Amino acid sequence: MKAHTKETQATMTPEKSLQFLKEGNQRFQSNLKANRNLLEQVNDTSEGQFPFATILSCIDSRVSAELVFDQGLGDIFSVRIAGNFVNEDILGSMEFGCKLAGTKLIVVLGHTSCGAVKGACDNAELGNLTAMLSKIKPAVEAVSEPADESLRNSKNLEFVDNVAAKNVQLTIDRIVAESEVLADMQSKGEIKIVGAMYDINSGGVTFLSKNYK
Repeated sequence: MKAHTKETQATMTPEKSLQFLKEGNQRFQSNLKANRNLLEQVNDTSEGQFPFATILSCIDSRVSAELVFDQGLGDIFSVRIAGNFVNEDILGSMEFGCKLAGTKLIVVLGHTSCGAVKGACDNAELGNLTAMLSKIKPAVEAVSEPADESLRNSKNLEFVDNVAAKNVQLTIDRIVAESEVLADMQSKGEIKIVGAMYDINSGGVTFLSKNYK
């Protein structure tokens, strides 16, 4: 499989880009990687890059977007931060990826058993981590069940995963609310912004509908 060129990038639509990622994750789950010569891709991308998607994911060592979607050099922009939330810098990076570099799809990728989400659920405090986890707290508060406080912590993995999915939704809401550039591109159909959850047990990615838990 060759690296994307300006010509092949131009053929990508938001829907086709999403399908590419879904097919890549199927290959990953089946341990059937696409045939790539990475050194050849290094050479092919040395004078330019033409990725088709921008993926915001967690820093979790088990959730490498390039691996779980079976993508090569020059295929995707990968933004990683614990808890996969956005701030001004990340929004600027996404605007660059879509408006200037031509990606057609933004994926906010959460995952099961997320350590950052667990920390937010447990009100963990440690140096700069305290302020970082505060960005995830709105998702904790937005998940109403269970109401019993004794069950709203990291020991309840169902709650943790529901918070992680809600965090994906709220992150997408923030992207649209805080980036006029990306909101405009989405309204014109130039890009699609979608949420997804990666299962650390199966390696599968589930793309989420607009109405999350």
